[in-house]
Order: sequence, then structure tokens, then C-alpha cells
Amino acid sequence: MDPNAVSAHCYGMKAIYLNAAAALVLTFGIAACTAGVETPPPVPVAVAVPPTTPPSAPVVRMPEYGNYLDAPQTPGTWSYAQDPGETLALYGEDPRAPVFLMRCSGQGLALARVTDQAQSAPRVMSVTTETVTRQLEAAPVAGQPNLIAVPLAAGDPLLDAMAITKGRFAIEVEGERSLYLPAWAEVTRVIEDCR
Repeated sequence: MDPNAVSAHCYGMKAIYLNAAAALVLTFGIAACTAGVETPPPVPVAVAVPPTTPPSAPVVRMPEYGNYLDAPQTPGTWSYAQDPGETLALYGEDPRAPVFLMRCSGQGLALARVTDQAQSAPRVMSVTTETVTRQLEAAPVAGQPNLIAVPLAAGDPLLDAMAITKGRFAIEVEGERSLYLPAWAEVTRVIEDCR
């Protein structure tokens, strides 16, 4: 073997090893330098939050029924009262605080609805029975600001329809809750008192 060829071969091998060793040292050196450096945390991004609006108050709606007979009866009961010169049929949970009344006096018969607020102008009162529905004008009663009334002739057919309707009749006044009242004996009794 030629000593020069061996020497050249060894020299070439040494150069390869030296280059490889230098590359490894450089790689580990770079890794050592970056291993101790901490990466800063990401900067939080501000997100615009739309302002919230407070919830609006719930809208209170009166229940509506396709047929007044499907509506639940207004809580309460009828009571009959007799005073000198008049008789009364009073409906409510307490006879001393009725929500509806029928009054027979020397002036005829009147239907009256107690209202939630004082009244100063006439309002429409609708009476619904099995056979008749009628719109009436109810006027405020003098000296009783929360009472509106409709006078009727004693022979008015609406009164008979109220007395013999199928179980109950409805009284509706604009702006007030509807009343679904049973057609009990007190209704007929006051009507008959006026005839």
C-alpha cells in the first residue's frame, strides 16, 4: 500500500470527523443557549363585549278564551241582600267587597261593575250569555268613583238571558279583567224583584 494514499485517506477521514464534531458542538451549543430563555406569555387580546340591556318587565296579558264557557269561573260566590226599597245580588269573594252587583230599586234594575281605578267617563260593558251578547254604556256612579253601572228596564230580554244561560255569563269592561259569573238563583231573584 502506498503510504501517501493512506495518509490522504486518513486526512480525508479526519476532516469528515472534524466537520461532524464541529456540527454537533454547534448544535448542542445553540440548544444550550436557547434552553434557558423563556418565551414571553402571549399578550391577551382585548375583546369588545357588547353592553347588556336590562331585561324588560314582562308584559301582563289577560288570558283569552275562544268561548267564555271555557274560561274558569271568577273566584267568589253570589249573596243576596235586602234593604228598604232595594234588593241586591252581590258577587265576590267577600260580600262586603263585591266585584259585580245587580240592584233592583224603584228606579229599575242596574248592572254594576267595581273597577280597579276611579272612573270619570263612561266605559263599554259587554254582557255575554249563551244566547245574547250586548254592548252597553256603563257610566260612573256619583259618589262611588270605583263603580260603573248600566240601567236596564225590568223587562229587558238580556236579563232573562243572564238568568237562564248555560251555567254562566261573562261581564267585560274595557281595561278591567273579565268576569265569568255563575247564573245562580240570586240573579233570578233580583230580576224577579223588579217585575
